[in-house]
Amino acid sequence: MISRVFIHRPKFAFVISILITLAGLLALRILPVNMYPDMAPPQIQVNASLPGASSQVVEEAVIRPVEQQLNGVEGMIYIESTASSDGTAKITLTFESGTDTDIAQVNVQNRVALAEPFLPDEVRRQGVVVSKQAGNMLMGINLTSERPDLDGVFLSNYASNNLVEALGRVPGVGSAEVMGAKDYSMRVWLDPRRMASLDVTVAEVAAALREQNQIVAAGKLGQPPVPAGQQFVYSIQTRERLSDPEEFAQTILRSRPDGGFVRLRDVGRIELGSRSYTSTAKLNNQDTAFLVIYQLPDANALEVAERVKALVDEASGSFPAGVNYTVLYDTTEFISRSISEVIVTLFQAVGLVILVVFLFLQNWRATLIPSIAIPVSLIGTFAVMSVLGYSINTITLFGLVLAIGIVVDDAIVVIENVERILAEEKLPIREAVTKAMAEVTGPVIATTLVLLAVFVPVAFMPGITGKLYQQFSVTISVAVIISSINALTLSPALCVALLGRSGDKAIGWLRPFEVLITRTTAGYSKLVVQLLRKGALVGVALVVILVAGAGLFKSVPSAFVPPEDQGFLFVDVQLPDAASLERTEAVLTKVTDMVLEDPAVTDFITVSGFSLLGGASSNNGLGIVMLKDWEEREDASLGLGAVIPRLYSRLWTIPEAQVMVFNPPPIPGLGTSSGFDFRLQDNQGRDVSELAQVMNGLIYEANQREELSRVYSTYRANIPQYLLEVERNKAKALGIELSDIFSTLQTQLGSLYVNDFTRFGKNYRVLLQAEGEFRQRPEDLSHYFVRNRDGDMVPLTTLASLQPVLGPSSIQHFNLKRSVTISGEAAAGFASGAGAASRVSLGITVLSGMVAATVLGTLLVPVFYKWIQSVRDRRQPAA
Repeated sequence: MISRVFIHRPKFAFVISILITLAGLLALRILPVNMYPDMAPPQIQVNASLPGASSQVVEEAVIRPVEQQLNGVEGMIYIESTASSDGTAKITLTFESGTDTDIAQVNVQNRVALAEPFLPDEVRRQGVVVSKQAGNMLMGINLTSERPDLDGVFLSNYASNNLVEALGRVPGVGSAEVMGAKDYSMRVWLDPRRMASLDVTVAEVAAALREQNQIVAAGKLGQPPVPAGQQFVYSIQTRERLSDPEEFAQTILRSRPDGGFVRLRDVGRIELGSRSYTSTAKLNNQDTAFLVIYQLPDANALEVAERVKALVDEASGSFPAGVNYTVLYDTTEFISRSISEVIVTLFQAVGLVILVVFLFLQNWRATLIPSIAIPVSLIGTFAVMSVLGYSINTITLFGLVLAIGIVVDDAIVVIENVERILAEEKLPIREAVTKAMAEVTGPVIATTLVLLAVFVPVAFMPGITGKLYQQFSVTISVAVIISSINALTLSPALCVALLGRSGDKAIGWLRPFEVLITRTTAGYSKLVVQLLRKGALVGVALVVILVAGAGLFKSVPSAFVPPEDQGFLFVDVQLPDAASLERTEAVLTKVTDMVLEDPAVTDFITVSGFSLLGGASSNNGLGIVMLKDWEEREDASLGLGAVIPRLYSRLWTIPEAQVMVFNPPPIPGLGTSSGFDFRLQDNQGRDVSELAQVMNGLIYEANQREELSRVYSTYRANIPQYLLEVERNKAKALGIELSDIFSTLQTQLGSLYVNDFTRFGKNYRVLLQAEGEFRQRPEDLSHYFVRNRDGDMVPLTTLASLQPVLGPSSIQHFNLKRSVTISGEAAAGFASGAGAASRVSLGITVLSGMVAATVLGTLLVPVFYKWIQSVRDRRQPAA
């Protein structure tokens, strides 16, 4: 018998349990803490840029060549891409769960290298970036200024120069970036009229800057091999690259016959400005730098947040006067609160289990035995979790809460059998424990295997759902195995050490409870006797219960994970097609005022020119609504179910824009918002307008269904645009290269990246672009000139024209086919309640199942046992 060794050597059992507990405590210190298990499939992202290009041009010139090479990379599940009207291309590859992201990134990088020869020169010059998609947006840091001279550009660059790199080195941080960044750039604002009058082209300006703003390696004097006798070697220094606007203004474009020069200042204005003016971040309508921290998938969210806060707090000591920081957007607050509540529940469950055991055993020393077995089983589970790479999250903690009532059963079985033998047979303690263990060892092992047969299969469920409940299953299974080991080793050893020959005397003040238990048992026995006489009726009742359960299973709404109140909301703002950034910022100002009026809101962060749903576009805006602490919102009117409709009712009164308020996804990394989204795919390469028509019809029909609510899409294919028509024959006849025409337009209307300059210890870009007054209307095309073969300046209006057309702001691909994303939510009554938490739903489900199993088991099992016994008796031959 297994337990005999530990009955005679109880210290051996104690050592085993102490080692299990120590291993669990050590693992507890290093286990990461997160809200949910890491189950989002790993992603690799490819980013490229072609400034000034439309979404169609980006799709044809960048997206398609790269996608064709990336398709089918090892381990890939699917590939998505977006070509935006701001000239950016983003391709996201999603890989199977468990894929090594480092290997996946190398494989993607190799495939991108095959596509680079087919990309435009400007794309290659700016670089194609392959990076691991960082985990969820963990937190955000807002830099604000009390001084009017320290504007948003200064704050953005201060954050980029002094915080981003330091935060990127924090363990567990995937990346840190400034949302709505305005990195410094040497902006050369060209005046097309002055360029025409001085006979200067864009190509000449770019060539002059490349020639006069460069780093030169001039070599050394005296470097071997040299004639004998050389005593010294001298390095030759050269003047560094230009760094000041005035230095750039002195750049010589051409020398005149009279000895003068045409300089850059003669054809444009030079300033230290922003690299991009397409996005602006604000906090409560005040300029801010919004620094976002992304977490690595396997990092401890709470520790990462603490390290980030400590670093920023230390760096704040050297902030310029008047610059302050606040951490408003912090998802770890919700994680910490959720974990704390589950831990409280865990201790409450332990206390209740010990109380129940004591009430029934009515023996202090007997109660101590399962009380010791519980922490050993639970703490030891953490050691196995650490080995398997799991984290402490609400799912694993809920598994431990549920396991508390299971791990105590084996110890109780041992104790009760020992006490029964002590009372009935009056044996010495070691003999009594030995005999008791001989009787219960088989049942203990059998019940453990039965429990494992229930929970282990859950660990092998496929897909994301299986990933969610895998740790739940393994946690319970490991706790059950350790409890079984304790029942065969620790419990008999404790029985020898703690229990007397006849046990302790009954506790007098528990006598009323004992009377209650006795009467309840007698009543249950009478009920069982009556049920045994009506076996057929019991069988019919069981069938009815099974049929009713199947019907309820089909009718009860289902959902993956219910939405949670995480303490913040997202707001998506979409203005009419082709609306300018100025209009978007004006609408966001109005939205901010309305949102801050809500009694549940504390702060509101906005980013113009960007949207979680619609991507980067001048008519899009993002808002993050920061809600009051949960304790301050216990009133139903301040709860999530009331705040969202109230914000909708206010924000929908804004006529200038469509405003959507949505809850963040309950599981970070899976989607952008709560609810669902799916892809409508075009497999026949139709025009984008046809895809938009089908999408609109589908959305209309979906919103008519009672099961669905707020089905929408941010995709638009009828945005006012202009089509450039170039008379190619005429251009060739005049000896004008088409590349000169397109380069001039790209530079003047978009921007041209020339080279870099160094300032504040960083490298920044030198960009050419026309002054704003020369790129407002189609008529401004008349200001641009190109040079023909005779050296004469030819206005572009004689070679090209702009025709108004309609087109998409962005083009999406799914598995290399054009697609659109449609989002929505299930209507009330067709999914879990909006205020319910996933762990609460899971807990109610499991608790209901346990109660039902207990009731049915105590009533039906005796009946079926009696029936089986009668069948067996009939089959046995008469003596």
